[in-house]
Formats: sequence, C-alpha cells, structure tokens
Amino acid sequence: MLSPHELATLMLVKDAPDQIVDRAELCTLLERHLIALEQPEDIGLPRPRITENGNSLLKACSRLR
Repeated sequence: MLSPHELATLMLVKDAPDQIVDRAELCTLLERHLIALEQPEDIGLPRPRITENGNSLLKACSRLR
C-alpha cells in the first residue's frame, strides 16, 4: 500500500514530471515499478516517467472516488 505522500508523488510524476526534484518517495515508486527514470538525450538529470503499472494504479484510484 502506498502512503499519501507516495500517491501524491505518483500523481506529480504523471502530470508534472519536470517539477519533481529529489524526493524520498521516488525510491519506493521505483522499487514497486510504478515509475521509471529516463535519461535525457542531453547531459541532464534523469527524468521520472510513470509506467503502465503506475498508470493502472492511478486509474483504479480515480474509480474509487
């Protein structure tokens, strides 16, 4: 089960991945395969992106409302 902070971070990765800075919740989301890190073509920091599993989780949460 995800904490409210982890769920909020997952939503941020989906809607505003460029707004994510170093957050502790990213490690948990990576471990659970809900996000992945993409290496940009230029020399920059890896950018988080939501995976299919992460997207499915967010869709399931939206159906609960």
